[in-house]
Amino acid sequence: MLEFTLRRIAATIPVLIGIVFIIFSILYLIPGDPALTIAGPRASEATIERIRSEMGLNQPFYKRFFIYIKKVVQGDLGNSVLTGRPVLKSICEKIPYTLKLACIAMIISVVLGIIMGIIGAITKGNLIDRLCTILSVTGISIPVFLSGLVFLYIFAVKLKWFPASASSPIMLKNPLIAFILPAFTLGIRSAAFLARIVRSSMIEVLNQDYIRTARAKGLSPYRILFRHGLFNALIPVITVIGLDLSSYLNGSVIVETIFDLPGIGRFAMDAILQRDYPIIQGVVLVGALIFIIVNLVMDLIYAWINPKIRDEMMGKSLA
Repeated sequence: MLEFTLRRIAATIPVLIGIVFIIFSILYLIPGDPALTIAGPRASEATIERIRSEMGLNQPFYKRFFIYIKKVVQGDLGNSVLTGRPVLKSICEKIPYTLKLACIAMIISVVLGIIMGIIGAITKGNLIDRLCTILSVTGISIPVFLSGLVFLYIFAVKLKWFPASASSPIMLKNPLIAFILPAFTLGIRSAAFLARIVRSSMIEVLNQDYIRTARAKGLSPYRILFRHGLFNALIPVITVIGLDLSSYLNGSVIVETIFDLPGIGRFAMDAILQRDYPIIQGVVLVGALIFIIVNLVMDLIYAWINPKIRDEMMGKSLA
């Protein structure tokens, strides 16, 4: 397992370097002069030259790239063009909001998705299964921005169960309450998709020979369902959970904008609107790093759950 872990970590290094190169190159692939774009059309020539010098545009591309890598390794993602604040410091201030939103949304997604998937699998073809299918398809089909606006209008404006904004005074008494409604908006869509995956995986697993053998031995239905059924159906479920978690941690732009949460998603959107390129680069880089780490953790979990997958992946890497 240790060798497999080290191989997977080593495999992520070239991927990360490639991502850094792409992120760095995007700024210089933009048509026109990046310094002029940042300074604005009314900036003086002296201001444009100063920005060009600060960005290193007067140096060759490969030198600028190695300087950028050196700064990234040192934790320097540059400074905001508008505020002058370090990008990494600003991102660290926004991450806790997105992290709380992601954790609550993931709990909602996993609990609802697995429960609905198991119910649909054990009641295959019945009315309950059809009802779960209808709810799942509805949850997948409705866009997040629409469900978010509907939930905001019903539960925040009309019923007043939740605050309509993260800047509401109720946040001072209970900081987590502002995350429940946006997390539910994110979670139910993921739960609907997860329920479909769990249902199909459970139906396939419950039809295997070892399940029939377990039933013939007289094992309890609960042990067969959870210990032998759900545990062996976790591989595709973990894949979906990992992808959802990556998207949550990378910042849910629409949800954070609708519910006025000062997270990574809204931070990136404001930077895009203001053309603050160092912030955009920093957010994309941090998001890519999060995605790589989550996928690495998912691979390790695969190997722990099913050693055959680890052996197959090791065999391919050795080949």
